[in-house]
Amino acid sequence: MAPAHRILLTGANGYIATHILKQLLSSPAQHSVRAVVRSLAKVDDVKVVFPDVDNKRLDFAIVPDMTVKGAFDDALESDPPFDIVMHTASPFLYKAAGSAKDFLEPAVKGTTEVLEGIQRITPATVTRVILTSSFAAIGAFGQVDESNKIYNEDDWNPVTLEVAEKSDDNKNLAYLASKKFAEQAAWEVQKRESVNWDLVSLNPPMVYGPLAHKPKSLSDLNESTARLWNLFLKEKNPEGALPPNGVHLYVDVRDIARAHVLAMDAPSAGNQRFITTADPVDSQKIADIMRAEVPGAAERVPKGEPGTNTLPADAYGADASKAERILGLKWRPVEETFANSARQLLEFEKGNFIAY
Repeated sequence: MAPAHRILLTGANGYIATHILKQLLSSPAQHSVRAVVRSLAKVDDVKVVFPDVDNKRLDFAIVPDMTVKGAFDDALESDPPFDIVMHTASPFLYKAAGSAKDFLEPAVKGTTEVLEGIQRITPATVTRVILTSSFAAIGAFGQVDESNKIYNEDDWNPVTLEVAEKSDDNKNLAYLASKKFAEQAAWEVQKRESVNWDLVSLNPPMVYGPLAHKPKSLSDLNESTARLWNLFLKEKNPEGALPPNGVHLYVDVRDIARAHVLAMDAPSAGNQRFITTADPVDSQKIADIMRAEVPGAAERVPKGEPGTNTLPADAYGADASKAERILGLKWRPVEETFANSARQLLEFEKGNFIAY
């Protein structure tokens, strides 16, 4: 059995992090977790999901602004001390950012501050930091010709800091850059001679799958779940046009959460990046699954041309074999991901919430 860990989990009320926390607290290893959130209200949100967990296994720290110097110092004080830090928190909201700096500076500072805090407070006991990065730090997203490109962990998004800082009119580019430079900043900290911990970077693309936490309303969904709701399910539009494909690489939220848990103990994972993606999926496939698997979806979801593949023949892909080999990851069937999400959303619309 895997050893018990004392874990600091940032952004603990988030979409991915709630699934991570659920898997950690259900582990027979009896892990102990300190959940870092931004406010007392967020503490209450997490407690609603885990009402019966003993406070010896789940305690909390509030960090209102993770970009200020010393932001995590108090949170990192623990007896017993932490040996694992999982940094999932993102210090900004995409829809609230008004300039490139609104993306770049908080993303980099929010990442480096937790690492600097480890060096100040608990440098001798933390053995591994697991960073929730993104495929946004890897893919080019149209900046160069990606025809038939198969991405691997040696690839980096080609955007430069100079271009990113001038991209106030392009939120997408600023967001992509923020993920790249935040991850690169983490690797720079890790390479210092005084550092005793190793770093694992997990780089998921689009993250889909059901929620582990109950949102306040259907207008309070995370971005990828909101995409499924708004573009596939919200309106009764079976004869309408299919939504555009968008990013066609995806991972189930429960699988990326599992990657964080597996990364704690995988011996060869230290100082490695991992692309975490299942097979590509297009809007037609998503629609086909929802219409076939979920009661009530056929009268809402655009039909399109069932069974066709709407991705270009030369669409880029990614090699996730490293995550499969070193972490032991296995991917849920695509049907499970999108059927679970659609069923949950339609039930939530009726006032019923199915937790996963």
